Amino acid sequence: MEVALVSVLFVLYLTIRYYLVDHDTPTDKDRKRFQKGIDLILKREIEEAHRYFDDAVRQYPKSALAYACRGKCQLAQQNYYSAIYDLTQAVNRDNTLADCYLDRGIAFYQIEQYTDAFREFDKAVWHFRDEKADAYRWRALARIQVRQLPQAESDLRRAVSMGDENSFHLLRQPPFTRPVYQDK
Repeated sequence: MEVALVSVLFVLYLTIRYYLVDHDTPTDKDRKRFQKGIDLILKREIEEAHRYFDDAVRQYPKSALAYACRGKCQLAQQNYYSAIYDLTQAVNRDNTLADCYLDRGIAFYQIEQYTDAFREFDKAVWHFRDEKADAYRWRALARIQVRQLPQAESDLRRAVSMGDENSFHLLRQPPFTRPVYQDK
């Protein structure tokens, strides 16, 4: 009898606790907090967004999203080393931000560190879980630079199957020779 009563009370306690606890992650909270700056990035107002996230990093130094967005602004302004720094800080704070790996890989690719770029793109592909063709295309470009042509072709074909037209055009150029078929 006592065991049944304690079990019922425990289940009731867990149910109430579940509904009272805040389920938003710190990144979700930051996404709401920094929505104005994220909108600036989406509108391609990069200089203003950079100033916004520069202030955000000073105000919230533990925010992975603030560093990630500032890194995205640095990348758009072609400040590749600064972008790598900011994106590394973001990954150190929250290693689940898939865009950070993609952006950091692009920065490494632009400064011709292709092996590091390949590693970052590989992480991006894993984190995106087949949802973003850009990660496959960029990984293929890095693989071309490190002479992994069969794997690069495979990545490009995967991106094409996800609807990426840029990958389709890359496959039609040398060193790739087999015909490309698109599913409609």
